[in-house]
Amino acid sequence: MVRIIMNGCNGKMGQMISGLVAEDENAQIVAGIDPFTGVANTYPVYAEIFDCKEEADVIIDFASAKGVDHMLDYAVEKNLPVVLCTTGLSEEQLQNVAKVSKKIPVLKSANMSLGINALMKLLSIAAEIFANAGFDMEIVERHHKFKLDAPSGTALALADSMNAALGNEYTYRYDRSTVREQRPQKEIGISAVRGGTIVGEHEVIFAGTDEVIELKHSATSRAVFGKGAIQAAKYIAGKPAGMYDMSNVIG
Repeated sequence: MVRIIMNGCNGKMGQMISGLVAEDENAQIVAGIDPFTGVANTYPVYAEIFDCKEEADVIIDFASAKGVDHMLDYAVEKNLPVVLCTTGLSEEQLQNVAKVSKKIPVLKSANMSLGINALMKLLSIAAEIFANAGFDMEIVERHHKFKLDAPSGTALALADSMNAALGNEYTYRYDRSTVREQRPQKEIGISAVRGGTIVGEHEVIFAGTDEVIELKHSATSRAVFGKGAIQAAKYIAGKPAGMYDMSNVIG
């Protein structure tokens, strides 16, 4: 039985994971952390993480970027592994995550879905084939209107998987309206759409002369992210300090 502290328990993802864990005989949420405590849960909820005294095996973090450093301080003090799902972290915060991972295990992923992480592996292969043949590479991501960061962490992770396969020689273009010039060859364009209740869509386009190849992942429910986070929590509990990602989980 993996005992979980759910940071951001009263947000949409926190509540989704709470429902999934309630049906999982191998996992239990022993406490939740959220500034908003006006939601009825089957476990105690604290507005401040350092008020939490329950014994746990791992923290799942689906909260806001501004609270990540404070959460990591608690994890280090309690020697707890962290599944870090929050996106939109600053460069300084990412450096702190790397520093903390030398003390505790941290599993960080921009997207917890099995499909997205499999797509990253496919893209590393596709990029080598198509980029070397002169194809242009573009990513279009779509999310609900409430998502704050753009482009999404997942879009950046997809771009990184392609760029790494190509020796990290490509630059990223987020806004083509700022520069009026022909598209350079070694560039990955990333476009963000925000609207309605779109859970998450990521489309990767390889555009060549007279042919286009498209690889797309669509999430129709937040449950895919919640299931991945729970799977990651089970994996990382008891692991030695270090930085992990979903590729470790899916093997």
